[in-house]
Amino acid sequence: MNIAFTHSPQSTLGVEWELHLVDQATLELAPVAAELVALVGPDEGQPIRKEYLPCCIEVVSQPRRRVADAIADIAAHLDRLRPAAAELGVTLMGAGSHPFGDPAGTKPYPIPRYLEVAERNQWWGRQMTICGTHVHVGVSDRAKVLPMMWTYARFYPHILALTAASPFWYGEDTGYASQRTMMFQQLCTNGLPYYFSEWAEFEACVDDLVRCGIIEHVDELRWDVRPSPKFGTVENRIPDSAPTLAEIGCQAALTQCLGQYFSDSLDDGDSPDYLPPWLVRENKWRAARYGLEAEIITPQPGRLLLPLREAIERLVEHLMPYAETLDCVAELSFASELLRHGASYERQRHVAAQAGWAPDAPAAANRGAL
Repeated sequence: MNIAFTHSPQSTLGVEWELHLVDQATLELAPVAAELVALVGPDEGQPIRKEYLPCCIEVVSQPRRRVADAIADIAAHLDRLRPAAAELGVTLMGAGSHPFGDPAGTKPYPIPRYLEVAERNQWWGRQMTICGTHVHVGVSDRAKVLPMMWTYARFYPHILALTAASPFWYGEDTGYASQRTMMFQQLCTNGLPYYFSEWAEFEACVDDLVRCGIIEHVDELRWDVRPSPKFGTVENRIPDSAPTLAEIGCQAALTQCLGQYFSDSLDDGDSPDYLPPWLVRENKWRAARYGLEAEIITPQPGRLLLPLREAIERLVEHLMPYAETLDCVAELSFASELLRHGASYERQRHVAAQAGWAPDAPAAANRGAL
């Protein structure tokens, strides 16, 4: 199978942010996405979209060169959404999962591709009351796509922990920083990408999946990091949905700077240190379980294990020259604020503890935080 890749200017970016809709009075999930999208009205490119479930929407930026411009797009869409949401008696919540909503009470939109996901995945397909953030990074040369994809996966813990925002599930503290990560990987086309050394191997994989009836199109691969041939990007789908624009900006800056770092390394005939798939998988689990308190496995023989907080500090320092070139120093620097003051999963637990672990406390904390 031939899969054409539409090249994009290197390190341009686009942000897709999924948000829960919750009732202003009860904080329960509110299945009013269709009504909300209709109220804000159609727009070219559909930057405000319905999602898999009617209690979620997605807000999308234009392709941009600067993180600040992508976040400005998102902010402008929020300005349109807030009065419409208030008219419907709902508010927007950025989080990886709703802390006490009952997944059984939600059903996907009755369109064929969504119904197929629900039917095929059964119980797991009915649990997808989760929201994430996707950051596309433009790639100028198809030869860079697959090594970039796998190297993003190598930095999974750094990318996830800063926006981990789903410690609660159906009113219970799961013990995980990102329950969304654990839920999302259960679907048959989700999870970590495979390691491919050349584009033909990726094409052969897609061909096998199509011939076996697993997918119909490459877009149905929902890996944590995936090529997006239509847009000429590598799409980072690792992060949870975060509750603030500052956190989304930080995640976008980290993704963009990593992409430029990978690209420059490949141009120089080098690549960031390789980590085997079985260790990448272990690091993913550690980040989802322990968040910023994880101890991750590194490719460095001299120091096999490293506290994730220290690893993030080192990475931010390493990427700062790229942030200066890409004009996202402020956004990347916000990672240090999150290390000091806590990622969303930590803040949710703190609010819940102060409220005596009332199950609706984290939702109340996230409401209106945008």
